[in-house]
Amino acid sequence: MDDSHLRIAILGINYAPEKSGIAPYTTGLARGLVDAGHFVRVLTSRPHYPEWQVPEDYRHGRDREIVDGVHVRRLTHYMPSKPTGARRTLFELAYGAGVSTAAWGHPDVVICVSPALLSSAAAIARARTLQHRPAVGLIVQDLYSRGVVETGMGGGPLSRAATRLESSVLQSCDGVVAIHDRFKRQMVERLGVDEARISVIRNWTHVPPIENFNQAEFRREMGWETDETIVLHAGAMGAKQALENVVEAARLADATNSHIRFVLLGDGSRRRSLEDLADGVKSIQFLDPLEAEGFGRALRTADVLLVNEKPGVTEMAVPSKLTSYFSSCRPVLAATDAGSTTAEEIAASGGGIRVDAGNPAALLAAAQRLALDHEEAAALGENGKRYCLDVLSESHAIRDYDHWVRGLAANRNAEKNAEKAAEV
Repeated sequence: MDDSHLRIAILGINYAPEKSGIAPYTTGLARGLVDAGHFVRVLTSRPHYPEWQVPEDYRHGRDREIVDGVHVRRLTHYMPSKPTGARRTLFELAYGAGVSTAAWGHPDVVICVSPALLSSAAAIARARTLQHRPAVGLIVQDLYSRGVVETGMGGGPLSRAATRLESSVLQSCDGVVAIHDRFKRQMVERLGVDEARISVIRNWTHVPPIENFNQAEFRREMGWETDETIVLHAGAMGAKQALENVVEAARLADATNSHIRFVLLGDGSRRRSLEDLADGVKSIQFLDPLEAEGFGRALRTADVLLVNEKPGVTEMAVPSKLTSYFSSCRPVLAATDAGSTTAEEIAASGGGIRVDAGNPAALLAAAQRLALDHEEAAALGENGKRYCLDVLSESHAIRDYDHWVRGLAANRNAEKNAEKAAEV
């Protein structure tokens, strides 16, 4: 193939039908590259996130599919039902072993998605041994080494080891995509990656446009009263979200007879413990994940959309939910550290307000402020929507990814030609 029609292998643990986290972006990338004329093969895990349970129809069979023109192969390997740090490491290593020995189909470009970094390292090592030597690119959705520190998984020796590993993996690639300028700065300044090899391509909103619907009726279906202010957190319930803070804010709402209702929509490793903690608290509600249309309606119907992060989580991630939140034209309330990437994104968008992480009283007070000031809430929602259209466009991102993979292939071909000329 010439560089206008490339063979591309995308290696990432998360893919559709998963609806949250990284999966929608990897899925959208694969579809977009097919639409751009490339042949795309995806090697992924069986769907499991955020519930950490494989759906019944994927437990046996469906390991090879062609979906929207993308050739998808799902690998069977160890998967923990309770993803502790050690078990997640084993999970990544098991996927890495599977993807390193699977058939890739002689790609021109191999794209790894991190997390998971360990499997990416294994895949990159294999790519370097292939006779046709494909170009290798890495998309960094979360900064792995910062996650080790900021989620409390480890410090000291473990943190230094993770930093060395991430630095080595990123420097071994032909090109790296950072999903935020702040990630790029971290890669250059802390991980020693050549700035010229880093491209910044933003994530986009993956919630489909929602047709007009009866919001009052939807509120009734959800059990939301007309005089309540609904503060909705949508997505994973894991360690970095630290949603215990929201439970305590809801407990305070009960104690003060506030008309704020906190809604946690989704699933994750901490959901069961959160439900236990919230036993008897009236101002909080847990909802199972919704299908795409219902999810979009929930975002549009809620009064405030919530991001909650663990204190100390500042550099490791840009919450993927922000793209969907901004597109829903609702004000965003972010409980996050002042210096965090999330705080920077909220300030850049003008689409929300920030309170300190781990402060349930401040969280409740901010929710009450937005409940009372309808003009401010509406203005914040409009700002977020505008930012989404101007900065977080899917078509813009896919165009940049297409340019990126073509550049990787062209550079690799130029290197091969130069080597051949030198041999002559």
